[in-house]
Amino acid sequence: MRIPTNSISNSIVTQLQRLSAQQASLQNQVSTGQRIFQPGDDPAAVGRIVANQMEQRALFQFTRNADAALEYSKTAYSSLGQIKGLSDRAGEIAVLGTGSTGAQGMMAYSSEVNQLLEQAVSLGNSRQRNDYIFGGTAVSTPPYTVTRDVAGAITGVTYAGNAGRLTVPLGDGASIQPTPDPATNTGIASFINQLVALRDALSSGDSNAVQATRAPLVTAEDDLVNALSEHGAIQLRIDISKFQQQSRIDELNRQISDESDADLPSTIVKLNQSSQAYDAALSSASTILKMSLLDYLR
Repeated sequence: MRIPTNSISNSIVTQLQRLSAQQASLQNQVSTGQRIFQPGDDPAAVGRIVANQMEQRALFQFTRNADAALEYSKTAYSSLGQIKGLSDRAGEIAVLGTGSTGAQGMMAYSSEVNQLLEQAVSLGNSRQRNDYIFGGTAVSTPPYTVTRDVAGAITGVTYAGNAGRLTVPLGDGASIQPTPDPATNTGIASFINQLVALRDALSSGDSNAVQATRAPLVTAEDDLVNALSEHGAIQLRIDISKFQQQSRIDELNRQISDESDADLPSTIVKLNQSSQAYDAALSSASTILKMSLLDYLR
């Protein structure tokens, strides 16, 4: 009859259980490529991973903000560019209208300016994501309201927006204003009203009145060029911010991977060592547990 002591038996069983759990853990790491499955596997590393993941979530939100801001700025830039095209043509007509074009020619130019007017109002009331671009923070109502005569022709434009400006956060302590500034918004209203004056001067055949519209039109054109330049700079800043955010996200991914991924070559070596230790422990346990009192009496 075998008579191993309880302490020896318990010690052997405990050692085999420890080696078996270690072997199972290493096998799991090799099969999944991960070394952490429970917070208790490495509490310090888990704390660092959670902190990095929280920073990542914030960066993802800032990236979404940057995408939305870029859309607003691109819409504003496109609309401003088209209004600038209308301004260029209006300036040409203001020059041509002061020449010897005759009454019929001036009426033709007047009709063209009337179409420019309609296009300018439509562009001024451009929207992005259902928000009006040129209304400041009053994004739910058209920023340019028109009055018309009985024939339906525009006789004047009033700016109905406010002096605010949309602000979008791009990071901790960093934000950007992707919509046009108040001066640009009110300047567009002035430009449209100058188109009304040019049209009326042409339709009346008054070359002096046509001449008087040229200087304000030049001023409006300069303001539009400045606004376009500003939005080009805004888009560049947003692109740089997005690049920096993505670079930081990639770095956090690397850090999280370093903390959580298993080093496969090292883990495989450890698994082989653990398997050998387990086999050796089984062999030793088999020998020890087979010993009996007769072995001592010999």
